[in-house]
Amino acid sequence: MDIFALFTTRVVEALRAEYPDLSDELLARVVVEPPRDPAHGDLSTNAAMVVAKPLGKNPRELAMGLAGRFTQAPDVQSVEVAGPGFINFRLAPSIWHQVIKAIGAQGDNYGRSDLGEGERVNVEYVSANPTGPMHVGHARGAVFGDALASLMQWSGYDVTREYYINDTGGQTIILGRSAMLRYREALGETIEIPAGFYPGDYLIPVGRALAAEHGRSLLDMPEEEAVLIAREAALAAMLVLIKEDLAKLNIHHDVFFSERTLHGPGGDIESTLNWLREMGMVYEGRLEAPKGKTPEDWEDREQTLFRATDYGDDTDRALVKSDGSYTYFAADIAYHRNKYLRGFKHMINVLGADHSGYVKRLQAAVKAVSNNEADMDVRICQLVRLLKNGEPFKMSKRSGDLVTLADVVDEVGADATRFMLLFRRNDASMDFDFALVKEQTRDNPVFYVQYAHARACSIFRTAQRDMPDLDVSAAALAGAQIDVLTRDADLELIRLLGAWPRTVASAAVAHEPHRVAFYVHELAGAFHSFWAKGKDDASLRFVNPEEPTLTLARLALVDAVRQVIRNGLGIIGVSAPDELS
Repeated sequence: MDIFALFTTRVVEALRAEYPDLSDELLARVVVEPPRDPAHGDLSTNAAMVVAKPLGKNPRELAMGLAGRFTQAPDVQSVEVAGPGFINFRLAPSIWHQVIKAIGAQGDNYGRSDLGEGERVNVEYVSANPTGPMHVGHARGAVFGDALASLMQWSGYDVTREYYINDTGGQTIILGRSAMLRYREALGETIEIPAGFYPGDYLIPVGRALAAEHGRSLLDMPEEEAVLIAREAALAAMLVLIKEDLAKLNIHHDVFFSERTLHGPGGDIESTLNWLREMGMVYEGRLEAPKGKTPEDWEDREQTLFRATDYGDDTDRALVKSDGSYTYFAADIAYHRNKYLRGFKHMINVLGADHSGYVKRLQAAVKAVSNNEADMDVRICQLVRLLKNGEPFKMSKRSGDLVTLADVVDEVGADATRFMLLFRRNDASMDFDFALVKEQTRDNPVFYVQYAHARACSIFRTAQRDMPDLDVSAAALAGAQIDVLTRDADLELIRLLGAWPRTVASAAVAHEPHRVAFYVHELAGAFHSFWAKGKDDASLRFVNPEEPTLTLARLALVDAVRQVIRNGLGIIGVSAPDELS
């Protein structure tokens, strides 16, 4: 039950009844949300201010008339007009009691919606070069993208999780050469790894596998040919390693798309450039030198350019290098046209902090290849600083000079890694303190939330111990007399539970899964606070043998809290344990 959606509908219906000529587009701007100050009531709407100007009316006077339509509503205790025309509602406890019933009835589906109406969405995330294991910098984007995909599925979108494999270009040749060194090492040679090569131990098994399969034959063939064989073996092994690393965080993709498939005669890049030319989106010209430091990919020459500025970019973009090969951006355009032709009109790319300059060009590419039919949202995940007790933390570096994702998960576990990486906005840099996330205190957010779920489970065990004759089955909880929950503490907690559907829907629209982590942390805090009050006030205890009716109602409330925490943690991929050791 979404009380905010319910009252939005009722407010809009009241406006339609009074002013039938109001457009749907205008009424879509009407929102009902919690007031900034809880003392002002339970709900607040901007309805009068949205429609006042088009109607040529004073917003406060219009609000007074609209508020009058709700004064006799049985589920509204009071309605007031504040400021320039906000309408604030204070609801009767009876409507909040329905929230508990709705949670009990909907269970794992409480908060799900058809907001997305089955629209197909492609969420591309991680997409790291397949040149080694995942490192902690990749982990944040991996967790963010995975949680965002789950969040949008919860909200009725048809989501495809995609990984773009950068399996072409100079870095793959370096990978092949690095693997060749490990191959020589496996054959008994002493090697030195030059600067710029991949030094990690993770290539040692690749070298051994090459030696086992080919013996010394790679040494007898032309070096370029041998490097290509080593490259293919290394790429395949690295992709397996990447999938294993992601699996440690319970992250799995639906599609692994190879960049290499875009290249070659008749490939997507060639066909896309031909299409762009036919559409007049490509021309031959020169680019002005960028202000400040000149980037490596800028060339002062006549070249093939994409009219990116026609689609919101800051400059037009080169598509073909001086040696005749395609630029990275040419591949990006072809790849996103491929997505569009696969039926995706909504695309989300999750990129690292070093890709912030790519946002406008990618959005321009999507607009161009879709004739403005598709949209693209680029989410940038900022850097993560590893700490221990507030100090920079160095761990084992099996990848050469990077802390791996596997290192982090092995140190603190998948749950703590996922929750902490989401417990901050993706566009803000963050500190990840290993000591903090291993503490069992309220200062550790993931422990605090999981403990709330475990505490809810323990309350049921206490009830069964202290009140063995009390039926606490699902059927009994569904029939509990919820209307006895009239204390302020009861209603405050229920109001927060009632905000869950709105929270998850708004998080999906904003593409911000951190809102789910924030919400479950807030809910956990409210629940722990309620439990603490019961130590001093017997009337607020969840289990009271002298009050079986109140106890059953409170247990229904506890079960609702447990359910919503479980639903929220499920979206962000964190477990909800019944007990904590």
